[in-house]
Amino acid sequence: MVSAIQPTIDTDAFLAGAQFADAFSITTETTLTAREAAERMLGRSPWWVDVLMKLRDAIVTPLGLKTAKSARHDKVEKVGFFPLLSETPQRLVAGFNDSHLDFRVVIDVAPAGNGQRVTATTIVLMHNWIGRTYITLIKPFHRMVVRSMLNQVHQRS
Repeated sequence: MVSAIQPTIDTDAFLAGAQFADAFSITTETTLTAREAAERMLGRSPWWVDVLMKLRDAIVTPLGLKTAKSARHDKVEKVGFFPLLSETPQRLVAGFNDSHLDFRVVIDVAPAGNGQRVTATTIVLMHNWIGRTYITLIKPFHRMVVRSMLNQVHQRS
């Protein structure tokens, strides 16, 4: 079961001055690297998440913001459609910078009993009113999406 938790990482180490951070975790019965967990989580989306992303892209395109479609075509290494920023076996960091906000998702894995705890921490640094408005509007959906995506780590164990 996915649980909302207090972020335990130093968010300033990833985005100094970030104004938003949340974290969710799940315990698996298997041992995964951070990349394996991130690929299970971000490699595919439930259909309803794809619908939300298409709606999001249609809304933000006129504002000149990056879209999921454009991110998929960037010539950088990615996990899902997020550019990979750093990676160790225990931690993967992905994200991007845009004019309205900078975003990071940090996937951590750690031993937990006979399995492993996988934690997804989202960190956001907002640059302007568009970024603040965007976060306010997507926050309820963000929580549902992260829970659903993180649950895929467990379902595919």
